Amino acid sequence: MRKDDKIMREWNDAARSFSDFVRDRKDYFREKLNNPATFKIIGNVRGKKALDLACGEGYNARILARKGATVVGVDFSPRLIKLAKEKETKERLGITYYISDAADMKDVQSNHFDLVVCFMALQDIENYEKALSEVARVLKEDGRFIFSIPHPCFERVVKGGESLIDWRLEEEARNKAGKKSSHLEIKQYFGIGTYETQWDMKRISKPFRTTSFHRTLTDYFRALHVNTLLISRLVEPRPTSKAVSEYPSLRKRLKIPQSIVIETRKMKT
Repeated sequence: MRKDDKIMREWNDAARSFSDFVRDRKDYFREKLNNPATFKIIGNVRGKKALDLACGEGYNARILARKGATVVGVDFSPRLIKLAKEKETKERLGITYYISDAADMKDVQSNHFDLVVCFMALQDIENYEKALSEVARVLKEDGRFIFSIPHPCFERVVKGGESLIDWRLEEEARNKAGKKSSHLEIKQYFGIGTYETQWDMKRISKPFRTTSFHRTLTDYFRALHVNTLLISRLVEPRPTSKAVSEYPSLRKRLKIPQSIVIETRKMKT
C-alpha cells in the first residue's frame, strides 16, 4: 500500500468523528485562532472563483460560499466528500465537490480560480510539491493562494513515541499567581519527516490518529518559489483576550504561535 493510500484510509476512518468535531464548533483553534486570521487575509470574495484544497467535510468551503464566492472543494477522502455533499443538499450554496488527490486534480480547470485556499491541511499532503504545482496550474495569473499550517518551528511532533517538540511544565518555576509555568521544548527541527498526530482530546467523540509531515520553512518556501507563487504576506495568529478567557489553553499561544498563515500570488511565467 502506498503511504498516501494509508493516509486516505486514516481520514476515511476518522471522517464522522472529525466532522462532528468541526460542525459542533469544538475545534476552538479553528474557531478562535486560525480561521479569523486566515479569513482576514482572504478578505472580500464576492464574485470570486475559489478552490478549497483538502476541504474535508466542507466547513470552510461553506463559509466562502456564504460570503459570495463560487466554490469548488476537493479532498481525497470519499467519506469526507460524501459528508460535504450531504450538507450541500440541506443547505444549497452552489458548492461543487470532487474526490481528488491534491497532487493530481484532474477534474479541475487550469487558469480558472481567483483564489485557492488550504486550511491547516498542507502538512497532511504527502506530495506537497506536486500539490503546489497543481495550485499554480489552476490559479489565474495574479491569483492568490492562501494557506495555514501548524507553525513548522513550533508544531507538536511525536515520533516513535518521543515528543520532539512539546510543552513542558517547569516544576520549580511559578508565575506571580503561584501557578506552575511552562515552556516549549524543541529537541529537533531538521530531518523529522513523517509523524503521527493523535486526535484524543476529550471533546473528540471518537479518538483517531492521522499521519502528518514535518517540513521546514525552507522546504515550503522553496516549493512555492519553484512554482512561481510569490509570498506577499505572512501572519502568525495570536488569540484575543476574549478567546483566552473562553478557552484558557489558548493562553500559551500568546507567547508562542501555534500556526502560520501565508498569502502568495501567482506570478507571470
